[in-house]
Amino acid sequence: MAVPAASRAVEAFRDRYRADPLWLVAAPGRVNLIGEHTDYNDGFVLPMAIDRRTAIAAGPSSDRTAVFHSAWAEEGVRIDLTVPPRRGAPQWANYVRGVIDGFAAERTPIPGLRAVIESDVPAGSGLSSSAALEVAVATLLETASGRALTPVAKALLCQRAEREFAGVPSGIMDQFTSTMATENHALLIDCRSLAVDHIPMDDPAVVVLIVNTNVRHDLASGEYARRHAECRAAAAAIGVPALRDATLEDVNRAALDPVLLRRARHVVGENARTLAAARAMAAGDWPEFGRLMYASHASLRGDYEVSCRELDLVVETAREIGEPGGVFGARMTGGGFGGSAICLVRADAVERARHVIADTYATLGPRGATLFSSRPAGHASVLPSW
Repeated sequence: MAVPAASRAVEAFRDRYRADPLWLVAAPGRVNLIGEHTDYNDGFVLPMAIDRRTAIAAGPSSDRTAVFHSAWAEEGVRIDLTVPPRRGAPQWANYVRGVIDGFAAERTPIPGLRAVIESDVPAGSGLSSSAALEVAVATLLETASGRALTPVAKALLCQRAEREFAGVPSGIMDQFTSTMATENHALLIDCRSLAVDHIPMDDPAVVVLIVNTNVRHDLASGEYARRHAECRAAAAAIGVPALRDATLEDVNRAALDPVLLRRARHVVGENARTLAAARAMAAGDWPEFGRLMYASHASLRGDYEVSCRELDLVVETAREIGEPGGVFGARMTGGGFGGSAICLVRADAVERARHVIADTYATLGPRGATLFSSRPAGHASVLPSW
């Protein structure tokens, strides 16, 4: 399967260094089909990899430095491999520095290299562009060093890079999806045990329509941290290690204040919806899967309060199209306050749905939405470099 970002990375490498790259790797972004804000509560998530990828073309250098040039940011960074990397500018390079630090902690010698990064995964869209970058860098370092990590070790190394170098308290969903996804399957991930079940989504008559609102509201990062704290407080008040261990009965008995009650009710309900959605997917019951998507969005909007008018408009437009128009369900995906929504759509109806949603969304202003469809894609890989 062609990877457009990879072709562009090879051409950019040749233009910059007047040589062919020795290594070429790519890692996918992801959408979470259902199971939002459950990962940091030891719960369940059901993501799939998308066919948008971050690619890196690279070759050896003559010194002990790693040079990464970002085609989308139009800037580069030089990292001295003889000393431990430190956080710094530019911000995107901290993901790279964190992965290099992880390999150094594993006592894996990294050769000097020069690399060009290209990506089709839009940043700030809730499609996990950061994990795609981290996993692509880790895949490159595996290839260049000759030392392969297990998929779990690789995902956890990339998660540490995001937490310690980028300062984002992410769960493990994004990195697990990018390292472990298989084509035509979603991943049911238990975020406590780290167990992964591959759930078949091999019906070619169904696709996921991804609607990037191209909006990111400023309160996103602070509110995300606040939700973490609220969930911890709710779990402590209920008397459980994490909200994954609570039932709705526990939540209703605990005399929580109204905010903590809503947060806990979302997480407990979302875990149940995610497990039910995995069963519906395995049975090919797309109407039931769609019903669970709508219920998830309603909970994220009302109880977790992380939606926004742009996401709500996309979901309501999808609901108006409905099953007669080929749309089974829709919901926001990702952390919220902007980013993307997803719709589960019949393949033969996806173009009409795309046009209706795009035209309706355009009523909000000139920014417009970016829409594309995807089937479940595979994990990060090494590609032929020419």
